[in-house]
Amino acid sequence: MGEAFDVWLVSKCQRYLPVTASTAAKSPLLWGTRARLTEMFGSAAGWIKTESRHFNFRYRSPEHFLDVFRTFYGPTLKAFAALDIRKQNALEKDLFDLIGRMNKADDGTMVVPSEYLEVVIMKR
Repeated sequence: MGEAFDVWLVSKCQRYLPVTASTAAKSPLLWGTRARLTEMFGSAAGWIKTESRHFNFRYRSPEHFLDVFRTFYGPTLKAFAALDIRKQNALEKDLFDLIGRMNKADDGTMVVPSEYLEVVIMKR
C-alpha cells in the first residue's frame, strides 16, 4: 500500500503513549495488509479479494481537522486525553507537520490523500 494518512496519524499518537497490553496488541490498522488478513481469516476463507482504494481527507483547515479528530476519533482523542499539556503541544506539532507534508491544498484548506485496502472475504 502507499501512503495511508490514518496509519501515519495513529502511529504519531502511539509514539507519545506508554506501551500497555492494549497498545501492544496487534493494531486493527494491520487489517490493511494481505499478510494479516491471511493470518486472521486464511483457514476460514474460501477466497480473499483485495483492492487498493483512495480517499481524500477534506477539512476546512488543518486546525479544523485536528479539532474534529481530537473530539471524535478514538485514537487521537485518547492520546491527547492521556498526555500532559507539554506532550499535547508536541503531538499537535507532529500532527500539523504530518498534515503539512501530505496536504495537497494550497488555499488554507486541507486535502490529504490516503490509500486503504478494500477487502472482501468469502467463507468456506
